[in-house]
Amino acid sequence: MDEIDHRLIALLRDNARTPASLLARKLGVSRGTVQNRITRLEKEGVIVGYTLRLRPGVEPKGIRAWMSIAVGGNTARRVLEALRGEPAIQALHTTNGRWDILAELRAQNIEDFDRALERIRLIPGITSTETSILLSTYV
Repeated sequence: MDEIDHRLIALLRDNARTPASLLARKLGVSRGTVQNRITRLEKEGVIVGYTLRLRPGVEPKGIRAWMSIAVGGNTARRVLEALRGEPAIQALHTTNGRWDILAELRAQNIEDFDRALERIRLIPGITSTETSILLSTYV
């Protein structure tokens, strides 16, 4: 990937629906070049999909939280596999430092949230967790 690919990806991250003609103008290349690069990046697996971002407050109300997870020994892969099966988890991130995994949680209500926490804490290999409920989001 060259500088133009990196700039193209940055523009698509900002708005994946930006027309190719506008991307071309911003990058100083032809529309065909932009389309060819996007096709190549998709075929190479660099771009694996497109998504949608909603304005905070538009989504149905519910409980959102971040859970920091520490795992013991060499159990991180097994713990990650178990966490991938948890319906309350929206995203997982491995980290360095005190915590090994950061999980984004979402539940419809406090009871569902409590049950999800209990299920997660019972996963073998998890040694400790710390959860913070998200109160407000600013964009």
